[in-house]
Formats: sequence, C-alpha cells, structure tokens
Amino acid sequence: MKTWKKKVSVLSAGVATAMLSTGAMAVIDTTAAVAEIDGGATAVSAIGGAALVVLAAAAVFKYVRRAL
Repeated sequence: MKTWKKKVSVLSAGVATAMLSTGAMAVIDTTAAVAEIDGGATAVSAIGGAALVVLAAAAVFKYVRRAL
C-alpha cells in the first residue's frame, strides 16, 4: 500500500509539473513594442538635435560676447 501511494504521488507530481511547464515554452509577441520604440526614435532624435543646436548656439554666443 505504501509503494502504491508513493507511485501515485510521484506520478501526480510529474503530471502537475508537465502541465505547469507548458507556459514556459510560450513565445511572447513583441512586435507591437518594437514598432512603438522604433516609431519614437525619430521624435527623440529630433528633440536631441534641437537641444544640441540650442547648446551650440549658446556656446557661440558666449564666445562672441567674450571676444567683443
């Protein structure tokens, strides 16, 4: 009787593990997230470029003002 209970418990644990591990092999769809990141890259680069232009203009203004 003890060996039968042990076999049943081992079998049920194996079946439970097999049923729970199927989600681990699922593929996550990331196309929407990647497309959103790619779409925002142009806006971020435009804002970054504008910030660099403002910083460069301020540096040139300071340089010209010091020269006068």
